[in-house]
Amino acid sequence: MPVVGVVLSGCGVYDGSEIHEAVLTLYFLRKAGAQVLFMAPKREQFHVINHLTGEEMKERRNVLVESARIARGEIQEIAQIHEDQIDALIFPGGFGAAKNLCDFATAGEKCKVDGEVERLVKEMRRAGKPIGSICIAPAFLARILGEKDGARLTIGSDRETAAKIEKMGSTHIVCAVDDFVVDEKKRIVTTPAYMLAEDILEAASGIEKLVNRIMSMIAD
Repeated sequence: MPVVGVVLSGCGVYDGSEIHEAVLTLYFLRKAGAQVLFMAPKREQFHVINHLTGEEMKERRNVLVESARIARGEIQEIAQIHEDQIDALIFPGGFGAAKNLCDFATAGEKCKVDGEVERLVKEMRRAGKPIGSICIAPAFLARILGEKDGARLTIGSDRETAAKIEKMGSTHIVCAVDDFVVDEKKRIVTTPAYMLAEDILEAASGIEKLVNRIMSMIAD
């Protein structure tokens, strides 16, 4: 049974992983016959948002601890995971991907990526193993890949974000919510999900296609 690593960035769209995207990724992976290995960085969140009011809260939370809510406690620290333990890697989106896995939300194209996230992505690239990235998460993939190893990526159609991806050396491809973009050479699959989706059904359509494409790459 293929093992697919899924990297979470907290719990909740405004300060962590987008829960619908994370759960849909899990659902479609299991439906396709994969074992899922959840992981997250063990670090403090950028901040905590009250998802009822949208206001910042004066408290601190840990990315790994919050991510465990989605994983039902079955999760490991990303620092303990290496490419030889997994057959593919997928990043759901949510603001946590741009705040906790990197600082793209505040630094844009000059962002820095969490060291362990960057390490694992580079290990997967060297091994030629497939990587999936959803919603805003392709932005930090562009930073990791850099100008010399840039890929064809999508976050949908947002021009400002697309321009930042281009500045980091990757090529942005405009993509509909129910579609996905594949860089065959780099073995990277991306889909817009809630960058464009207006409900869970729209998000599901692209995520299912991304998962199935990742699974076919594993079988190649």
